[in-house]
Amino acid sequence: MKYIDMDDWKRREHFDFFHSMDYPQYNVCMNIDITHFLEVVRRDHLSLYYSLIFAVMSVANDCENFRYRIRDGRVILHEKTHPSFTDVTPGDDQFKIVTMDLTGDLLGFSDLARAASQNQTSYFPDASTGSRDDLIYITCLPWISFTAMTHTIRLNPDDAAPRISWGKYFRENDRVLLPFSVQLNHALADGLHVGEFVKRLQTYLDEQ
Repeated sequence: MKYIDMDDWKRREHFDFFHSMDYPQYNVCMNIDITHFLEVVRRDHLSLYYSLIFAVMSVANDCENFRYRIRDGRVILHEKTHPSFTDVTPGDDQFKIVTMDLTGDLLGFSDLARAASQNQTSYFPDASTGSRDDLIYITCLPWISFTAMTHTIRLNPDDAAPRISWGKYFRENDRVLLPFSVQLNHALADGLHVGEFVKRLQTYLDEQ
């Protein structure tokens, strides 16, 4: 982790402009193509959810603007971010939030994520985890093929953790499409950066 030199940061004007807003968050929704990726996870008997978490985090860590955070009014850049994701235990209709380090490969992470979720008995993280700012928040609505998405959030312009979500996949012609949502703090990232992230994610999903 390092602090950004604000006086020499090309994004300083954009940061100052959007950081002054009461609600600098924005959300973009689109469909991504998981036709090939779905075949891969089924072939290898993986969880689609955990596999997508690994894919999303791997790509997000290659996008610098997704690793910026705001701490005490200053911008920091993490070397690596990690997932904090919702999950549901079979037989329990209350979700829990599971936080773990991003490690391993696609196959290994899927096993680790399943174990972390199964071993966690609390619904919400403890205070030490809740204070981390090197996280990306992830959730899934597998019951709904949504076209729009919002998140609960405190009205705090320093809240800079990306929120990434997806819904129920559907078939269109010969493709499998997944409703996908990205929410970011505009002080740190623009639509251009969302576009770069989605492009890289689609490439990742197509090349596994």
